[in-house]
Amino acid sequence: MNFLSELKKRNALLYWFGLFNIAVGIICLILIQVDDAKILEVNRWLKPMKFYFSVGIMTMTMGWLLHYLNSGKKIRRFSWMIVITMLFENGLILLQAFRKTTSHYNVSSSLNGIIFNLMGILILIFTVVVIRICVSFFRQKTFNIPDAYLWGIRLGLLFFIIFSLEGGVMIGLLKHTVGGPDGSSGLPLVNWSTQYGDLRIAHFIGLHSLQVLPLFGNYISKSKTQTIIFSIIYFIITTVLLIQALTGIPLFF
Repeated sequence: MNFLSELKKRNALLYWFGLFNIAVGIICLILIQVDDAKILEVNRWLKPMKFYFSVGIMTMTMGWLLHYLNSGKKIRRFSWMIVITMLFENGLILLQAFRKTTSHYNVSSSLNGIIFNLMGILILIFTVVVIRICVSFFRQKTFNIPDAYLWGIRLGLLFFIIFSLEGGVMIGLLKHTVGGPDGSSGLPLVNWSTQYGDLRIAHFIGLHSLQVLPLFGNYISKSKTQTIIFSIIYFIITTVLLIQALTGIPLFF
């Protein structure tokens, strides 16, 4: 509750948008219990649930971190661009679930192709916004937080961008599974393939560097050097998981 009240003070827009996404994620969770319709052998509400929860966490994280930039104008601009892009991105994923069809890599009809391309444009705009946020954190000279925490934020943003770009590999393949079709048997909840390589694993872990590295830098690390070393190890592990997926090897083999 202290985190939420402080977040509301720091960035009310991203605070409310984060709660909105979490609320929609909870609704999708309820729908999973009452609707057994499936897309690619999993409940049709599972994917929107994961995306709404993920975007909710990301949005709140951004709301917390943007506070450290010294330009209120930049913060407002970045915040609104996050809200606009993610509102429509998740909305399209929810729409496709409602239509009982896939959202990503779906070019089976002109409408589905338009929706998929629009999602790609929205993600591209969002990625450019995050790149600008990352650059702002590297360019700004003075911060009122410890260097260990600052470098956790900087590298968390940088890794978030790098592993966001992995989505381009999935778009090129028009699937996230390597060595087999999407929809094969997967781990509970996350649905990562237990039979083939799955690009979503490194994508997921890489994106959550946005939370892991700042938390490590703020609460565990004693110095900038410790944060950088931990970040390098994190990056190597995530990269190994990406290479494993690209070779068609499942997470557990």
